[in-house]
Amino acid sequence: MITLNHHDSWGPGSWNSADHRAVGRAALDAVADAGNRWIFPDLVDHGYEPWAGVRWVAVAGSPYPTHAVDITDTLDRAVASLAAHRTYLEALSDEPAEQHARSFLEEAAREHADRFGGRTCAAFELIGEA
Repeated sequence: MITLNHHDSWGPGSWNSADHRAVGRAALDAVADAGNRWIFPDLVDHGYEPWAGVRWVAVAGSPYPTHAVDITDTLDRAVASLAAHRTYLEALSDEPAEQHARSFLEEAAREHADRFGGRTCAAFELIGEA
C-alpha cells in the first residue's frame, strides 16, 4: 500500500500538515487492524474475515526514505496530475499551476537522487517485511 508521510515533518525545518499526518497514520492503523478480529467484531458478524495481506507500506514523502523508484519516464504524468489541482496550487503560489507543480515535483525528485544512484526518483520509506 502507498500512503502519505505520517511523520511530524518532511525533514529538518519543514513541518508536515495535519491532514497528511492524519491520513498517513490512519492508513498504517488500518493495515495493522485489518487482520485483527477483535478490532471490528461487527465485520466478522457480517461475514468479513480479518485480512493481513498487506506486506509493505510505502510512505511517500517520508523524511526517512529507504527505497526509491526511478521516475524519469513518468515525471511529466505526475506534473499533469498535480497541475489538475489548479485551484489548490493557485492558492499556494502566484506561479501558473503547471509551472508550480513541475518545480515542486522536480525538486522532490532530485532531493534524494544522490542516495539512489543519481536517478530522478520518488523516494519512500518502506515499512513491513524486509
